[in-house]
Amino acid sequence: MTPTAPARGAGARGRLVLATALLSAAALVAACSGPPRGGADQAAFRLSADTPPAKGELDSFTWATYAEPPTLDYLQAFDYPQNTVLSNVCESLMRWTPQLTLAPGLAEKASNPDPATWVYDLRSGVHFHDGTVMTADDVVYSLGRQMNPDNAAAWAQVFQNVESVTRTGPLQVTVKLKQPDSQFPQYMATAAGVVAAKAGVEAAGKDYGTSGGLDCTGPFMLGTWAKGQSIELQRFDGYWGAKAKSKKVVFSFLTDASARTNAMLTGDVDGGYLIPTESYDRLKREGPGTLYFGEGLSTVNLNVTSMNGPLGDLRVRQALSLALDRSGFVRTGLAGAGTVTGSLTTRAAWAGAPEDVRKAAFDHLTPTAPDIDRAKALVKEAGAEGRTLTVATSTIGQDVSLLATAVQAAGAKIGLNVQLKTIAPNAFTALFTDAKAREGIDLFPETYYDSVTDPLDLLANFRTGAYQNYAGFSDKAYDDLVDQATAEYDPARRGAIEARLQQTASEQLLWIPVAEWPTSVFLNKRVTGAPTTISYMYYPWAADVGAAR
Repeated sequence: MTPTAPARGAGARGRLVLATALLSAAALVAACSGPPRGGADQAAFRLSADTPPAKGELDSFTWATYAEPPTLDYLQAFDYPQNTVLSNVCESLMRWTPQLTLAPGLAEKASNPDPATWVYDLRSGVHFHDGTVMTADDVVYSLGRQMNPDNAAAWAQVFQNVESVTRTGPLQVTVKLKQPDSQFPQYMATAAGVVAAKAGVEAAGKDYGTSGGLDCTGPFMLGTWAKGQSIELQRFDGYWGAKAKSKKVVFSFLTDASARTNAMLTGDVDGGYLIPTESYDRLKREGPGTLYFGEGLSTVNLNVTSMNGPLGDLRVRQALSLALDRSGFVRTGLAGAGTVTGSLTTRAAWAGAPEDVRKAAFDHLTPTAPDIDRAKALVKEAGAEGRTLTVATSTIGQDVSLLATAVQAAGAKIGLNVQLKTIAPNAFTALFTDAKAREGIDLFPETYYDSVTDPLDLLANFRTGAYQNYAGFSDKAYDDLVDQATAEYDPARRGAIEARLQQTASEQLLWIPVAEWPTSVFLNKRVTGAPTTISYMYYPWAADVGAAR
């Protein structure tokens, strides 16, 4: 879940480590200056490190989202709609910055006294939205909810190596690991590391996240939630950090892509992330504002959800990949703002690794040039001619619908019968969480964004039993490599292991890679300050949005 040139920290054990797999601001700017890779229309987009800073305050601004969050409980904050809102209300122990670096959050210091211990020293005087003061007990409780199997948290995998979370002082929490875990400290900057008031969560009970307050510490607090229409956030004047530049933010749920675009053109909304790709050109030409692209750590893939049908044969997966017109999809589905790739991970996630590791990670990956004759031969060898595949599609945006159509066209060329199943935008999210929603579906388009700047964020999905291992892939050798990479704090040695994982995932085509895709954000002329990078998923971005003049 779903950026560039990380300059990883030394990873030394036994000393303060605030960054394993970091991305420096200078590296981001440098990475944005070169031409995009992979043959896309290089004139179609240019990455921007940021938007101009705000010049003043606002009474309010309105933001478009493509779907209503099913809940704002941080346990289930795994997708764009939830995190876009929640990142401004609830804060984590660590913080992902707009430059995609790891920084102190609610913990002012994180230390690693031994490989299996992380100590978080908390800020003093931090208030929850109900006015109470944050303590170590709240942190222990909040992380404990993630670990409770009865809660079925989307972030449970982050805590698989956690032995205990204990209060070791009024403002200190110590995490004991079962084994060294290079990923855990990074994920404490995501929704996995969110801290909410124990009393508030317990008082809300089963209604927490769907009504009332969230009792967090962010620069905004939850206001009115008009179901099916909008969510309003109000500035929290008791915030411990710099106060938000707007007194209020209104998130408007606009599930129709055309409606979202028209709302931006007319000024009914001031901006939005995840701009429909079919609207890029129109917003650039006609928009009363600016369309920006930023580093997204995102790849567009085809997620194999079932090995019970034809896709259970590797040759069929290879054939479908060889028949896919990736360049055509980038031109149409992404409006040229993307790059063709045969890698499941972005190049940005590897930029901090040594050159030989990067080379190993990207050598001999999935071919991206179509080879219809070879694909036909593979289908014939597999005895799959005329077999039926069902691919999910949706009107969320043309990136989803046109990729599904491209799969159908590819199948027709090589003797596969690809059927499309249309799913409503609000229901599309269920494909990620509900096995019943995936019943009868063999494949669906997924834009995966890394939640940390580390290739293992994606590659660990193919470990036996992993949350997004929907096809049920299981290989002990692969699992052992994931464990080795997880336990390795040194970024160079970890990268070498991850390169081997990348090769296996590519050979097995557990997901079919299609393209790298930048983050998009539109701001009208009234507002500015929003970050362009994928950081908005966990950084309180709305607090930076203010008057452009």
